[in-house]
Amino acid sequence: MARYIHQLSGWPQLYWQQDQLVVFLTSVHHQQGKLIGRMEALGFRLQAEASLQTLTQEVLKSSEIEGELLDADQVRSSIARRLGMVIAGMIPADRHVEGIVEMMLDATQRYPAPLSKERLFGWHAALFPTGYTGMHKIVVGSWRDNKKEDPMQVVSGAIGKEKVHFEVPDSDKLETEMSKVIDWFNVDEKTDPLIKAGMAHLWFVTIHPFDDGNGRIARAIADMQLARADGTSQRFYSMSAQIRKERNEYYAILESTQKGSLDIMNWLTWFLQCLDRAIAATDETLATVLKKAKFGQNIQELF
Repeated sequence: MARYIHQLSGWPQLYWQQDQLVVFLTSVHHQQGKLIGRMEALGFRLQAEASLQTLTQEVLKSSEIEGELLDADQVRSSIARRLGMVIAGMIPADRHVEGIVEMMLDATQRYPAPLSKERLFGWHAALFPTGYTGMHKIVVGSWRDNKKEDPMQVVSGAIGKEKVHFEVPDSDKLETEMSKVIDWFNVDEKTDPLIKAGMAHLWFVTIHPFDDGNGRIARAIADMQLARADGTSQRFYSMSAQIRKERNEYYAILESTQKGSLDIMNWLTWFLQCLDRAIAATDETLATVLKKAKFGQNIQELF
């Protein structure tokens, strides 16, 4: 008897009720349009600063979701250097931070480029430059190869009191499974781009093709698709920052979806609502940039 979504007959033919998502899609598309228009009015310098702030939050919060705290100044400095920006207080970043930043910028700045196995391997190698996660050696830059330990389980809790949340597909299925999701991501033009971002996130993290880093890479793929939806490499809202605020709900909806049916309506509803909240939270995330813009406008009005 199938216990998990990837074991169901018909996988990976996921479905949902499009008409019931229209209200959420309309809200997000409206918010996106308003935000992009608002940012365009700021001018190039403040746009670049806003994008730098958002990308910094995206890197920091995606790692925080996994329980890893990065140095914010290192992340900001690394992003600025790679974008050719000169900012105050730039400092060197360690190899681990550089790798995470490199992955995120490749996803968001080169968003039109096709996804490929080699590109994903590069992202994974950038996340784990030493070949270790903590004190454990892992397979880096390749699909996981844990045939002796299959089925691999996603667990939480102290040793001896672990809770099994999910069992991932066996490693001998990964080449086939990943070929399907990569081909779909590159050629599908029928699915609404926002729904596609949610689907890509869920599909990738369900396959769980790497020993570690699957959540961060799934969110990078979603960010890549959201950049495609926005039609720009400049990022003005952070999905990971909002997911971090809702981390418990995020893991709960993932788990229930992965133990459910091929109808992913509940996941897509949550994803779109979370995205809506992420865009609405822009004022908080970009408070300093927007304050500068307002201050500049007030100065102009004096003359």
